[in-house]
Amino acid sequence: MSKLIYVDVCALSRPFDDQGFMRIRLETEAVSLILSKTKEGYFRLLVSSAHDLEIRAIDDAVERIKLQTILSEIGEPIKGNLSKIRARAEELVRVGFGVADAAHVAFAESYGAEFITCDDKLIKKSLMHKVDVWCGSPLAFCEKEGLR
Repeated sequence: MSKLIYVDVCALSRPFDDQGFMRIRLETEAVSLILSKTKEGYFRLLVSSAHDLEIRAIDDAVERIKLQTILSEIGEPIKGNLSKIRARAEELVRVGFGVADAAHVAFAESYGAEFITCDDKLIKKSLMHKVDVWCGSPLAFCEKEGLR
């Protein structure tokens, strides 16, 4: 059975960030590798309404359309128990998570999906508040999974 993953918009958008920085280039390559392995069936990429809302707000039309296309082609739309997910997101907001971050983490937790983000502060908060799923960067995920 394929491992469930949840990649937030910050990570999905890495290819559109300034590639002049080594970290961004490495994370871009890691995200690309994760998405290619997802296409091959190694992972199942979960997509929530939080993705839809955040992506619709992206000003750059090329980036917005590209992300929507990726998610529609290889992502699996999820809903889950929305009242439970909302309650968990509200709990995370109360302890300092941003609204979008809290929603993404709550969706990932509700499915037991590994949570991938490029946001260092979000990773630290997730570790500090003992989020119920693995949370880390695209590079850390590739390392953990032995992706090459």
